Amino acid sequence: MQTQAVEDYLKAIYELQAEGGKVSTTELSERLQVAPASVTGMVKKLATMKLVVHEPYQGVELTPSGEKIALEVVRHHRLVESYLAESLGVSWDKVHEEADRWEHVLSEEMEDLMDDKLGHPTTDPHGAPIPSRDGTMPNPELRRLSELEPGEAAVIAEVSDHDAELLRYLGDLGLFPEVEVHVLSSAPFEGPVTIKTNGDEHALGREVAGHILVQPLP
Repeated sequence: MQTQAVEDYLKAIYELQAEGGKVSTTELSERLQVAPASVTGMVKKLATMKLVVHEPYQGVELTPSGEKIALEVVRHHRLVESYLAESLGVSWDKVHEEADRWEHVLSEEMEDLMDDKLGHPTTDPHGAPIPSRDGTMPNPELRRLSELEPGEAAVIAEVSDHDAELLRYLGDLGLFPEVEVHVLSSAPFEGPVTIKTNGDEHALGREVAGHILVQPLP
């Protein structure tokens, strides 16, 4: 049975896989803020449902069936974020939590209406790609801002939406998708990355810069 909990787990596994291969139960526990024992139990259930493959101590990965469900939930989530931001004027730091609730109850009819109303968007307010209706997900080659060298320039492509406070901070600095940034310096030993954008200079902590994905300019 495809419950909300099942969808939450599959979406979390999908997102964590995108960040770095097989997913550990510890990573899932931290992402979902659920006790490790509960995660272990749910992972076994998902494996029985043939939605994930789980090897003890080797991590978890989605099966094609699990990925299909995850992509549908991700599509709902990101379409709702776009609708809330563009049609209702909700700020980008508030749409994620609301979309977490809508993603499980959105009907196919409402999904199509939102998609049409928005003009078939390909990214959400944070720059994350929106899966197509048939489950195709664009996979552009992006780098983390923290990885760029001094002298490199890039355009912000996507910002992590899992921390509302971080989004408010970056919004105050004007660091939105499609904004061009130039790296001025990158301090050693996990020191700050200093960037210039729209004529202003900002020193970003290494962790903060790691949450910003960019498309380097030639």
